[in-house]
Amino acid sequence: MIRIVVADDHRLIRDGLCALIRSEPDMDVVGEAADGRELVAIVAKKRPDVVLMDVAMPQLNGVEATRQIVELGSAARIIAVSMHNDRQVVQGILDAGAVGYILKDSAFDELAQAVRIVHEGRNYLSPAVARHVDGPDGKSRKRKDGAPLTLREREVLQLVAEGNSTRLIAAQLHIGIKTIETHRRQVMNKLKIFSVAELTKYAVRNGMSSLEVRPSAAPPLNQ
Repeated sequence: MIRIVVADDHRLIRDGLCALIRSEPDMDVVGEAADGRELVAIVAKKRPDVVLMDVAMPQLNGVEATRQIVELGSAARIIAVSMHNDRQVVQGILDAGAVGYILKDSAFDELAQAVRIVHEGRNYLSPAVARHVDGPDGKSRKRKDGAPLTLREREVLQLVAEGNSTRLIAAQLHIGIKTIETHRRQVMNKLKIFSVAELTKYAVRNGMSSLEVRPSAAPPLNQ
């Protein structure tokens, strides 16, 4: 039996996916998560064989959740299930450690096939996204970023893009307000982006957030 954890912040999608998985004779859902932080905790506890997860999740996006799951030493094989079909998003989550990528508009039969393939130790990419991968058999080559963001900087970037104030981000990450301000300033300097609206656009383009970009609603920098 293939033990699976499903993560998606949309309840209807998550419930539907879980029901379809449970209809397969060789698969079972052993856990569900509505955001990336919850997913990491469930994977650590349940030790699934396969993780199916959305890329753009609140609190902690799929790329960062994948990195943390890999850092846990988990043997779980991770498949991204996403609406995003662009190079940055695909390459980003594969670089983080995912071994599969399938689009949300794919048929369930393809998803079930992908689960079985990765469970056997191979990689799987939907044909529509395979062209984005640099290496063979779904293995990507690491991008050489001039000034890559740290894990904490990526967390802060996502929370800023989701409209959280500096005070709220500090509370969620259990660190000081001045530290958050420093991280945000470093993110902006590294990305050469100096407004919250543009940071939000960057996060959406890179699959870190599924939020619609509304520049007029972006919080002021001094919040």
